[in-house]
Amino acid sequence: MSEYQYYEFRAMDEPLDRKAMDNLRNLSSRAQITPTSFINEYNYGGDFKGTPLKLMEKYFDAFLYVANWGTREFMLKVPLRLVNFDLIKEYCGGENATAYKKGENLIFQFISDTDDPEWEEGEGWLSSLITLRSDILQGDCRCLYLGWLYCAQMEDFEEDELEPPVPPNLGSLNAPLKNFVDFMRIDNDLVAVAAKNSASTEVQQAVDEKALNTWISQLPEKEKDNILLRLTQGHDPHLGAELLQRYKSRIGGEQNGRTDITPRTVTDLIAEGEIHAAERERRSAEKRAKEKARKARESAVIREKYLNELVKREDQVWKQVDELIGTKHQSDYDSAVQLLVDLRDVGIKRKNEKPFQEKLHRIREVHSRKPSFMERLKKAGLNE
Repeated sequence: MSEYQYYEFRAMDEPLDRKAMDNLRNLSSRAQITPTSFINEYNYGGDFKGTPLKLMEKYFDAFLYVANWGTREFMLKVPLRLVNFDLIKEYCGGENATAYKKGENLIFQFISDTDDPEWEEGEGWLSSLITLRSDILQGDCRCLYLGWLYCAQMEDFEEDELEPPVPPNLGSLNAPLKNFVDFMRIDNDLVAVAAKNSASTEVQQAVDEKALNTWISQLPEKEKDNILLRLTQGHDPHLGAELLQRYKSRIGGEQNGRTDITPRTVTDLIAEGEIHAAERERRSAEKRAKEKARKARESAVIREKYLNELVKREDQVWKQVDELIGTKHQSDYDSAVQLLVDLRDVGIKRKNEKPFQEKLHRIREVHSRKPSFMERLKKAGLNE
């Protein structure tokens, strides 16, 4: 079996310079390297010389790894000053969801493993997940809670461990969050149960431009000068996000996802998830049964109509049976037997099977030396 590994890094805040690209080239001669990305794919063995966490610390803002033996890894880097680290620690305390302080940055690492892997290539996954970084910077902790939930699923915690604050809108995941659930192989029943304690609010609340303008105008002149200096002389892609966070905090609009609902234990969540799964399967089985019954009724109506039409040309059908058997072709034997089944059902419908049995007896006598045809009669239940 071939070995497959896929590494993809992405630089978002600052492109790689020539020196950085040369350093990365020394790690791999086969990698695709651009000022904003590094992609390396192995199909026939081989090991990547670099350490993803160190490369994230030095060069990149996002990373994704997929291996055909079932390992998946996803990392994001954000400025430490723009997140609530005390809250982050409540979400990222398991072996499969971790947050590392690296200088002025925070690196989130999510790892998923399975004992029953399916071959899947890594291309496209990072693009489908990368906007989770901006969501985190805007205070959306749903991705982090889902990472904690996967840790609970994988038994990273003690049974009496309490869940962290359940962020709002967990019951209405956007496309990147749904992709995160799929990538991490998080139990959807567990997600549904967790969402029961999640408030439903507007995901993004429009900023009152007039109020924002007033707040900016009231900033000290020295502070405004400093902001302009950072804007013009420095490379600070998160300056706008930083200012909006300060504004929202000032007006009391910052959301940290906390609710007055009592946190559940890992044991409670897992048990509720199992109950939810059983109930979902019951509803699904009930739906399948109803659908099966509906199709059976439809088939019965169609069958009834067909048999009524068959009665009008019964003699012609008996003749057709003889002609089909006479060809000695296997497919024609099948067609002949099906017509005999239809003729039998006509007899049952009339509550008089004797004429059919007499004609069937004649057919069995005439063609008794055709074992293939006789075997088909037996399998169709057309016995005397």
